[in-house]
Amino acid sequence: MEHYYCCCSSTGRMMQQGGMITTAAARLSAASAASSPRFFCKLAAGVATSSKSLHNLSSSSSISSSSSSSVRCSAASSSAVAEQEVPAASVRPVIRRVGRGSKLVGCGSAVPTTIISNDDLSKVVDTSDEWIAVRTGIRNRHVLAEGETVTSLSVEASKKALEMANVNPEDIDLLLLCTSTPDDLFGSAPQVQKELGCCNALAFDLTAACSGFVLGLITASRFIKGGGYENVLVIGADALSRYVDWMDRGTCILFGDAAGALVLQAVGDDQDSLLGFNLRSDGGGQKHLHVRVDNVPDTSHNGATTNGSKTNGTVIKLPARASYDCLQMNGKEVFRFAVRAVPQVIEAALQEAGLTGANLDWLLLHQANQRILDSVSQRLEIPTDKVISNLCNYGNTSAASIPLALDEAVRSGLVQPGHIVATAGFGAGLTWGSAIVRWS
Repeated sequence: MEHYYCCCSSTGRMMQQGGMITTAAARLSAASAASSPRFFCKLAAGVATSSKSLHNLSSSSSISSSSSSSVRCSAASSSAVAEQEVPAASVRPVIRRVGRGSKLVGCGSAVPTTIISNDDLSKVVDTSDEWIAVRTGIRNRHVLAEGETVTSLSVEASKKALEMANVNPEDIDLLLLCTSTPDDLFGSAPQVQKELGCCNALAFDLTAACSGFVLGLITASRFIKGGGYENVLVIGADALSRYVDWMDRGTCILFGDAAGALVLQAVGDDQDSLLGFNLRSDGGGQKHLHVRVDNVPDTSHNGATTNGSKTNGTVIKLPARASYDCLQMNGKEVFRFAVRAVPQVIEAALQEAGLTGANLDWLLLHQANQRILDSVSQRLEIPTDKVISNLCNYGNTSAASIPLALDEAVRSGLVQPGHIVATAGFGAGLTWGSAIVRWS
């Protein structure tokens, strides 16, 4: 049976109206609720009730659907009723139903305007178009130009996804920005939210590099299933061109910038697009792929380093100013890891879904290297004509690679409604995971 929650404010304050109070509120005694009704109102996580009780709740006078200037959140006590006024502009009444599935209803993508070809790179480092293409399958990559940012690409991709899904920005409940290269160290998701006009959404960043989008997809589905969210926007966006050593031909040939977005919508369990998943991580592999913080002495204090700065005659040690090293990768070890670990998580996800490789319409891997794509598909015995690849045109776009390739495949008619797609991300951390999805 689905559980229903009635929320009287976008900040999460809940209304009690008969029935049983769950989670945090259930831990409050009646005496506590009576002595602190405002606190009780703020913590109450919802009311588990039947459909009949929900009808009674929606018709209750405790929640008004009129266009008054404020909404009152009431909590009963033994002696009085405390009321808390909430400005009407910040309120969007929501009925939350948990235990539901997630349907993929829209996708979009965006890439920078500047293209760097293999021939262009051959003028900078000792390489050639043939050398790069044979070893990686890459011929071009898009990189940020002046005025372009991870945020701007994310906004562009999201607009296309929302348009395909026929969902208004204000109807988005959650926005996940999967990125390891935000424009702001504190996170760029709220800026994307602002630019899109998703005024009712919670927005935050999720960092898992090339595995980011798969982890974001699973996270979004859990918010729908366990949190009662209706519409979730998942964005994968990265600009690793800002962290590449363009004099290192081992890494600069691989990476490009892009953004891709996907809209998930709550549906009944029988329409769930997420059929199975498996997620893994191993911090022991970080040595093979990383972008580490480099503490640089700060000489801005009267010409002295922070470690020897003086204040009122007292020597103090201040933290060094942080910056980032260029991306470092052991290509051979990452390759070995990917061809061993990725088939395992795909098979585990298929097993959870009750499927085999024969049931798949498409295999969509993180677009890291064509040799990895070929090796994984061979191990899974999936024909090459069922492997989606756009690596040639974009290179490795990290968290953006899966939604970017999916968007192109959907818009070109390659992926059709009802098709089953095995996705898998793998990369820094090390993290890796697979999600088996049905395109809607």
